[in-house]
Amino acid sequence: MARTWRESWVVVLWVAVVVWIVPTLAQDRETVYQEFNDTNGVTRQLAVDRYPALFSGDFADCLGGQSLFNITKFDTGYFKDNRTVVFHLDGNTNVRQENLIMHITVEAYGKSRFDMTFDPCGSPRIDSLCPLNADRAVEAWAAFPISPNDVEGMPSISLDIPDFEGSATLRLFANSSETEIGCFRAVMHNGRSFSHPNAISSALGGLTAIAILSSFATAIYGVSIPHIRTHYAHAFSVLVIFEAFQTIYFSGALSVSWPSVLPAFWSNFAWSAGLIYSESIVDSLAGFAGISGNASQVGGAGSAVINTEGGLVQQIYGRSVELLTPKNLMSRAVTPYNASDPYDYKWGGNPVTPGMPLPGTWQGFPGTLSMVEIPAAGAFLVALIWWIVAIGLVAASVTACKLLLDFLAATNIIKADRFTYFRSHLPGYLAASVLRTLLIASPALITLALFQFNIKAPAGPTAIAAIIFLLVLVGMGGLVAYACYFRLRFGKFETGPDIIVFEKGTLFNVVPFIAATRASNLGEKETSAKRYGSMPFFRVRFIDDDPNRTTVHKDEAYIKRFGWLAAHYRRSRWWFFALWFSYQFIRACFLGGGVRSPLAQVYGLFIFEIISFVVFIKLSPYEGRRNSTVAIWLLGVSKIITAGFSIAFLPEFGIGRILSTILGIFIIVVQAFLVLAVLALVILGAFSSWMSLHRNRETFKPEKLDGIRIQYYEHMQNTAPDMPPPPKADANNIEAVVQTFQVNDVRRTRKIEDEDDELTDLEGPSNSSAIYLGPINRSSRANSVSSRYSVGSLPRRARPHRTSWSAKDFAEWDAQSDRAPARPESLVGGSTRPLQAHNRQRSSSLRQIAHLNSQASLKMPQDIPELPRTSSEARRPMTPTREVSEDKLETLETLHSEKGKDKVADDDSDSADGKSKTIPFPPLPEHDEDKL
Repeated sequence: MARTWRESWVVVLWVAVVVWIVPTLAQDRETVYQEFNDTNGVTRQLAVDRYPALFSGDFADCLGGQSLFNITKFDTGYFKDNRTVVFHLDGNTNVRQENLIMHITVEAYGKSRFDMTFDPCGSPRIDSLCPLNADRAVEAWAAFPISPNDVEGMPSISLDIPDFEGSATLRLFANSSETEIGCFRAVMHNGRSFSHPNAISSALGGLTAIAILSSFATAIYGVSIPHIRTHYAHAFSVLVIFEAFQTIYFSGALSVSWPSVLPAFWSNFAWSAGLIYSESIVDSLAGFAGISGNASQVGGAGSAVINTEGGLVQQIYGRSVELLTPKNLMSRAVTPYNASDPYDYKWGGNPVTPGMPLPGTWQGFPGTLSMVEIPAAGAFLVALIWWIVAIGLVAASVTACKLLLDFLAATNIIKADRFTYFRSHLPGYLAASVLRTLLIASPALITLALFQFNIKAPAGPTAIAAIIFLLVLVGMGGLVAYACYFRLRFGKFETGPDIIVFEKGTLFNVVPFIAATRASNLGEKETSAKRYGSMPFFRVRFIDDDPNRTTVHKDEAYIKRFGWLAAHYRRSRWWFFALWFSYQFIRACFLGGGVRSPLAQVYGLFIFEIISFVVFIKLSPYEGRRNSTVAIWLLGVSKIITAGFSIAFLPEFGIGRILSTILGIFIIVVQAFLVLAVLALVILGAFSSWMSLHRNRETFKPEKLDGIRIQYYEHMQNTAPDMPPPPKADANNIEAVVQTFQVNDVRRTRKIEDEDDELTDLEGPSNSSAIYLGPINRSSRANSVSSRYSVGSLPRRARPHRTSWSAKDFAEWDAQSDRAPARPESLVGGSTRPLQAHNRQRSSSLRQIAHLNSQASLKMPQDIPELPRTSSEARRPMTPTREVSEDKLETLETLHSEKGKDKVADDDSDSADGKSKTIPFPPLPEHDEDKL
């Protein structure tokens, strides 16, 4: 039976494969080749459906919708292999009858590289245009062989460089009036581009999702609020990631003429600003945003009323009024790609979306938006919709996470006490997550709202932009101000004079630079650095009413309310979120509000970025190193370089398009380095978050990384207090190192003559509480050789051999050892192994007991930690096994003092009960006491 079912499934599978493959094979077309003789006289075969070296993309009417044609297809290509230029034109017209002259131009990097004027009634002949007739659809296709001289001005690199900057323009003129009646432009491509939104945006979004999960995990794991904040502060900030991506994309908001490579590269980051193309969303918003037009064709022949600008219709004879009726204005539908036609191709473009700029131009923010096919008039509404969706997804995800953890705890998949604090405080986490998302969205929404105010748009979208602008500015700004007030309400500010001192310094400890330091920070210390001057300044200081008030990172009430704002910053820079929000607002004013004044916009932003960079470096607000590296250094340098090179793109400088492309590629390199650094730190942040989730576990796998985990914990513990670093030693005041030596200790080596003293010392005085080591009843040596004068070369007290131990000595020694009391555990480091009664190792047993007794007499700590029972090295102190609130944790000194008190109390109580705790130990040998 099982075999029958198996055979049935095999048959079904084969049938499905055949049904899927046979139609595909039936649709495969035969490749058609054409012969071509190259310059060397060699005949070659070329496929007619091959891709050209340069080909056109989307096209539009370059007469602003006043062309007397309705065009559904305009494709142009340049085949390098046989030096041929082809063009394809489909559409219709309302002109009754007219003879035409056509002119085609190909521009590359700001210059005309190829142009040709031809008569459609000549060679090659185009029947649908000879003559032009309204009763006949326009179907024009022509191929023009060209000579090498015709394309000698085309840069050879242009065929390989990504995002070829060029356009093809077709102009049609009426012979009777010598008037231009049609103009269509298409952007040119070479098949290579920096724009890959589907691939790059998806990868960036996936890594950003990993960063979100990592940061969220550190925020919900634990029971101690300050402890959670510490680990969350060192997680890679999602706000920093979005700030980096949004900064890259909004670089294109400057009103300059961008090289084509930059908008193509920036299109990969449009999603971070909420600018995600959706045909249904864009089409539904078109009417409300004031966008009109037909997305299936370009031209003005389909309009009932045409602005002829001085009687253009009268100049072209035979214009029929009846042809303006809707019945006769049926446009020719776009012919889809036919896979079975060997002469069909699929490299052509489509009519541009209504509201888009002219293809081949990338002027300002509309040109940047054109790469993601979003009209400038609808950009704000599209972003608003997607940010609302994002807020809803965040709220739903947090709730779903709580329900999932409850389910896992109820089914005993995880312990019932895991994530208890998060599961019992869902409303607080939900509010913090939504507010954090709004904070991330605020720079993009403010920038797009200000941009909406500066374009020609209907009252509806402008009113919505004004409402959202006020809600974000007043709402989020009010929360920021209240967060500062909540912490500073119990205190006052004090201002006083100060001085900024400019002195000689170094940048990165290498590059000579001018260092600026406030005199209040210098205090009374004098520096040997050369001073260049000073300037008066002021100092603002906050004086708290309660000097012993809990610090902001230990204030649980403040963390619960405003941790989503201040958690990532240092203890002394907790207020940096207010400065950051102000900075983002001013930057949005330059980007979105200065589109009508390019000079003020670009120069102002450049100066503002330099000042902000210096201030942020001086403040160094972030507690985590990764956040500080990206948000302060890498992002700051990227902003300055981008704004600085953008000055060169202003039309006042008039630099060539090739030089513009070179500068654009340099900007891409800088921003790509920023992106790679962000992605690398996202992966590193995910690993550090994984270590944070294992902070309450004694073991960590892989065990080789356990040392890194402990170092990470120690780093967090050291940076959390935010104490000022120790002052650096002045290089000029350091004394020269003298080549010498110093004797700190001398240890005497045992000699042979010490043998007799040692044996004598072992006999010691009579004491019932001591353990005697020396042999008993030694034989008399009065008549031995050693009692006489020495006749050898040895010293007088030296012995020619070592004294041996007799069996009688060992027997008496063992009897005395059996009577010795047991050693307490507290004096041997907590070891549970009892002393061996018959231990005959002289140097490792009784001498060790004497050494421990000497430690007790010197009042040294007796608690010797037990070595870890693993193969790894000794562990350093870690977080407690069970995380508790920080205010319940006690310092090591407190624990020792309390332990000492408990021990004294126990001794007193035992003494009161008549129980003696005195443990007799043998006295130290004389030589050991001398060493101590």
